[in-house]
Amino acid sequence: MRWGRIATSAVVLSALAGCIGTGLAPREITVSPPERPAAVAQPTAAAVPVQPAGPSQKSRELEAYYKRVQSDLLVRGLLRTDGGGPDTQFTDTMLMRNFEKIALAEEYERGAGLKPSAGGTTAIKKWTKPIRVVAEFGASVPSDKAAKDRAYLASYVAKLGRITGHPISMSGSGANFHVLFMGQDDTDTIAPRIRQIVPDVNPTALRLFNNLPRSIHCLVIAFSDTPGGYDYGTAIAVIRSEHPDLLRRSCIHEEVAQGLGLGNDDPSARPSIFNDDDEFALLTSHDELLLKILYDPRLKPGMSAAEARPIVAERATALVGGR
Repeated sequence: MRWGRIATSAVVLSALAGCIGTGLAPREITVSPPERPAAVAQPTAAAVPVQPAGPSQKSRELEAYYKRVQSDLLVRGLLRTDGGGPDTQFTDTMLMRNFEKIALAEEYERGAGLKPSAGGTTAIKKWTKPIRVVAEFGASVPSDKAAKDRAYLASYVAKLGRITGHPISMSGSGANFHVLFMGQDDTDTIAPRIRQIVPDVNPTALRLFNNLPRSIHCLVIAFSDTPGGYDYGTAIAVIRSEHPDLLRRSCIHEEVAQGLGLGNDDPSARPSIFNDDDEFALLTSHDELLLKILYDPRLKPGMSAAEARPIVAERATALVGGR
């Protein structure tokens, strides 16, 4: 749970409401809140709020707080952007172990909200349909910042498509992966927007978005296309616009990647952003290999760890070489 984030990432819960543990909604979700701020989605034309004259005092305070957080991490030599180097060597055996911990484990129990899981492995979770990503911005987000974030997200999405070999692209319509950049002053529009995207979401789950603590820097929730399933069909990431550039980019990297199926964090994974130690800010060479393995066409949603291991072992050895 980076920065105290609620790392519910890719925790397949029972519908968005599963976040709260009610399990009443008909669809399955994966909640992935690494602790970084959340953002609100672009409201529809019928409900466009009045553009504020400027950020509220609370928003300005959050912006100052997150700048201090980023500065402190950088001073400590964290938030690396080099992707790993000679000091972070790993073997195929380590890659296999990390894949099982990150892609085949869940941080929270299904249908139990934010209740930590008892450990152990579950099943492969991934997309089989094309992923169409859209960036949405709250009314408080300045247009220049929105343009910058949209361009950065598009570049990252293209990179993920190259890494995974899966069809993933930015989309102007028919999006199924919504990245909401929201500020504190957009809080009231987050839950309504999520309800627009997923009409059958359990209302109780939406309470999570009404008063996000500053310790939650960002989060992602992914919904299965089938009740109790592992095949993702919709995802929503929320990223706080008050973050300084590097923290915001870090949120984009982790939340979108977790929304692809790398839903857990593990303290021994290195070099990796799926680790709560904040050493790395951006997707690493190790993490790219995890995505390559996950999107091997032989790995199917719902596959158990036992079924997946031979494929994962073969792929890891091919990617890293036996050592």
